[in-house]
Amino acid sequence: MEVGTKLTSKGQRDYQLVQRALENSDQQAYAELLQNYRDSLYYMMLKMTGDPVDADDLTIEAFGKAFQNLKKYTPNYAFSTWLFKIATNNCIDYMRKKRKVDTAIKINKEESNYNTTKQMPAPNPNPEEQFIKDQKVDLMRELVHRLKPHYQRLIELRYFKEFSYAEIVQEIDLPLGTIKAQIFRARELLFQMLKDRKEVI
Repeated sequence: MEVGTKLTSKGQRDYQLVQRALENSDQQAYAELLQNYRDSLYYMMLKMTGDPVDADDLTIEAFGKAFQNLKKYTPNYAFSTWLFKIATNNCIDYMRKKRKVDTAIKINKEESNYNTTKQMPAPNPNPEEQFIKDQKVDLMRELVHRLKPHYQRLIELRYFKEFSYAEIVQEIDLPLGTIKAQIFRARELLFQMLKDRKEVI
């Protein structure tokens, strides 16, 4: 297949690497593609997330998705453009899910604090609104308790007790990367359960 003339010399170089990777399962070609863009992709992910560990994880995920779908790449665009689009979409999806689950957990924590802190009574308390609030708190507790015990503990430490990641490392004695990955997995599970329940939190 002839490489598109609108590709730059760098684009043509990448296209040749893609062809080697696909046709010959050339591991060196995969390694060169990763080497060419890992740093620039990492810094883009870091700018989007503000978190070095998340940025590193998302960089690896982007390359993984790109390599899994390498047959779909065409030289109509530079490989770098295609790769960065995959990375951006994946990062946006990750941030959206993270924000939804973090918001749900924050609401649960704030409403739990509300129930244990002396508050001035509302002039005209609305029983229906209070019932809905209580149901949401109960739902979050129920969902967290449906997680496996080690996920429950991580969520409790991170969101209810507000431990820093460094404090969780000391408490659980696992590598930071492992803890971040497990907390992300726990959030994903919670998000999926919230979707399945069709609850708005």
